Amino acid sequence: MKVLLINGSPHKEGSTYTALCEVSKTLNEENIETEIFQIGTEPIASCRGCGACSKLKQCVIDDKVNEFVKIAKDTDGFIIGSPVHYAAPYGNLISFLNRVFYSASRTDKNIFKLKPAAAVVCARRAGSTSAFDQINKFFTINEMPIISSRYWNMVFGLNASDVVKDLEGMQIMRILGRNFAYFLKCKEAAKAMNIPLPKQEEIEMTNFIR
Repeated sequence: MKVLLINGSPHKEGSTYTALCEVSKTLNEENIETEIFQIGTEPIASCRGCGACSKLKQCVIDDKVNEFVKIAKDTDGFIIGSPVHYAAPYGNLISFLNRVFYSASRTDKNIFKLKPAAAVVCARRAGSTSAFDQINKFFTINEMPIISSRYWNMVFGLNASDVVKDLEGMQIMRILGRNFAYFLKCKEAAKAMNIPLPKQEEIEMTNFIR
């Protein structure tokens, strides 16, 4: 079993990375393989809504998004981390997630379906809950079970050295790792017992006019 942790920060080894490493270490202790995916600092274009991914089977903009989706196909769970910028996740991360989930929904709906996920946010002071909420919405629209900890998954600090001093925040990361591992093991046990996945219905698409 493998969990992919996304470092959605422009800082490769900053506060967000430090929090994700604490989750990753705990997952490894539970015999879960992990990988941290860096979105980097290069600009990431937002989704054009062109629909070309339906034909190309990948996003028309060939960058980190397509690289991630290829890895995601063989991944069992996802943890998305972000710093808080103006009470929201890092802008590049939102552009990244918009295209990841839109292109995946047009090419292979099973990439993320029923795979557990969690959001982790890092703030100097405030805006953490709104950023946390925004990331979680990507999961709920894609039938992804959200894994929780004993509090909202957030740490506080101006830099990595501050974050390790947030004792409660670091504990929350460890509890998240254990809960995530438990869910993955339960899912694996259900598969071994031939417990069927939820019945699927044909999707009904409506809007406020029809």
